Amino acid sequence: MSLLARVVVDVTGVDKPFDYLIPDALRSDVVVGSRVRVSLHRREVSAWVMAIVAEIDSDVDTARLLPIIKVTSVGPSPDVVTLVEWAAVRWVSRRRPFFVSASPPKRVPRLVASRYGTRSKNMSVSGDTSHDAAVEALFSGVGGVVQCGPASSHSALIASATRHGPTLVMVPTVVRARRLAARCRQLGLTTAVYPDDWVAAASGVDVVVGARSTVWASVAQLASIIVIDEHDDTLQEERAPTWHARDVAIERARQAGITCVLVSPVPTLSARQWAHSVGADVVQANDATDWPAIRVIDRNIDERWASSLVTSELIELLRDHTKRVVCVLNVKGRARAVACDSCRMVARCEGCGAAVHQPDEQGFVCPRCAATRPLVCLACGSQKMRSIRIGISRLRDELEAAAGRSVQEIKPTTSAIEPHTSVFVGTEAVLHRIDRADVVVFLDIDAELLAPRFRASEQALSLVAHGARLVTGGSGSTGDSVGDSARGEVVLQTSVPQHEVMVGLVSADLNPHVAAETDRRQRLRLPPFGALAEISGAGAPDVAAQLAASLLVQVASSEDRTLVRAASWEALSEALTVALAAVTRSKVRVRIAVDPSRA
Repeated sequence: MSLLARVVVDVTGVDKPFDYLIPDALRSDVVVGSRVRVSLHRREVSAWVMAIVAEIDSDVDTARLLPIIKVTSVGPSPDVVTLVEWAAVRWVSRRRPFFVSASPPKRVPRLVASRYGTRSKNMSVSGDTSHDAAVEALFSGVGGVVQCGPASSHSALIASATRHGPTLVMVPTVVRARRLAARCRQLGLTTAVYPDDWVAAASGVDVVVGARSTVWASVAQLASIIVIDEHDDTLQEERAPTWHARDVAIERARQAGITCVLVSPVPTLSARQWAHSVGADVVQANDATDWPAIRVIDRNIDERWASSLVTSELIELLRDHTKRVVCVLNVKGRARAVACDSCRMVARCEGCGAAVHQPDEQGFVCPRCAATRPLVCLACGSQKMRSIRIGISRLRDELEAAAGRSVQEIKPTTSAIEPHTSVFVGTEAVLHRIDRADVVVFLDIDAELLAPRFRASEQALSLVAHGARLVTGGSGSTGDSVGDSARGEVVLQTSVPQHEVMVGLVSADLNPHVAAETDRRQRLRLPPFGALAEISGAGAPDVAAQLAASLLVQVASSEDRTLVRAASWEALSEALTVALAAVTRSKVRVRIAVDPSRA
């Protein structure tokens, strides 16, 4: 009896599955996930085996099928192949990018002996106070969400998971993955770092740890998945397909019937909603309240907000030469926000809360939801407004003058930290380049908090959480050890101190923010209570025209992009698939970003 292998070729732009005969000599070697060589249009190409077909339809002429040439390498496990199929639908993408992430970086002729150990069964982690029975109980069911401190140690969490079997752990960066792997090895756990240790992970170890792509790792006897800092945007792929490791982890755990635990000091609504949908708990670790001191500077009662970001309280901090200070201005160029010249109230949208701008003398426009309203302050009724012009061009000089010491500007391209420098300024990049600080100052947190993005509040919280790590004991910034939370402080300069995020950070209670954000997204049908995609490229207008006739989605187009909103991911995927099929994609470029992080 003939056997067929259904394959996806490793060729850019080709996603159609092809059938090939499996020669008798290769029957024992060709399995789902195998890397093979096949002939396509008279040239030899690499491919992945998607399925083995034993029952061949009668109308298939097997005599015309070409055979598989050879098996070249072990590939993704069958459960990962199934996951790839789901992801291709979820993010309206070809299969190839996911197969590439799931494949070994070099040829693997065979797996090795398992190194899965038993030492973890009775292991305890001394000196770790971040763990408790409620967290432990999550690994006995479907999992849940753990709210922890910014510098929480995750050693006890991982130890608990490994008592139930091999564990897959994801963190936002490769650096943190390697540090966490070293800590796991110190605990006596056999550990693989993905993708370098691909073979070890697929053969069998206690822990597989890595960055975003680790969610595609083939792991023998996988029992649980842990996503650390699930709020971090780094866990989402920026290039299309814009898949998110958290969402893939949730689906992988569901398909396999294993535990999934999402960990964060500021859990996202997506994480909370998933926990609610599966009946899982959102629990607080013992260290959940171990935040550094949070100080809010109300710029409405200090110097005129239009003049300088260097407030009097900031000057006092800068002149204390014993403190290592990191200043963050996460904005490039100039902001378009406006405020009342009389009462200084920042003009915000009544519907979604974003900062509005004034394109002309007619009124305000919300760049997030496109709502308009008259040119009047809702607080005092004044019609006189002023632009809040914020830039970083002269900020370094102002800081140096205020501090009386040198200030280094940190850019993504900065190669080295200047010796003996203790004041730094930059965009978000400075939080990733500096490993410790006594004070982290967000010079204008409003630029993030009031940005015209539906995740603006969550992204502002993410920045603050990262800043909190820098002041909690240096090495605690990796998230892999516990620092001294009393050591430093985080300073937030804002014109909206009454914002629920500001109030929540100061009071250590984010529940009012969660409630307000949940209500807003439900009303606007934004993720996780709806689905969203961004279409760009030369072919975007053609795709938008096709979508306009669909009853499944709502379409809003601008000069450079089209936003598509639907009630569910299934409806969004169906509408986009139909629209793309009706458009000749070979002649025009179309980029589909499903659930874009900065929309």
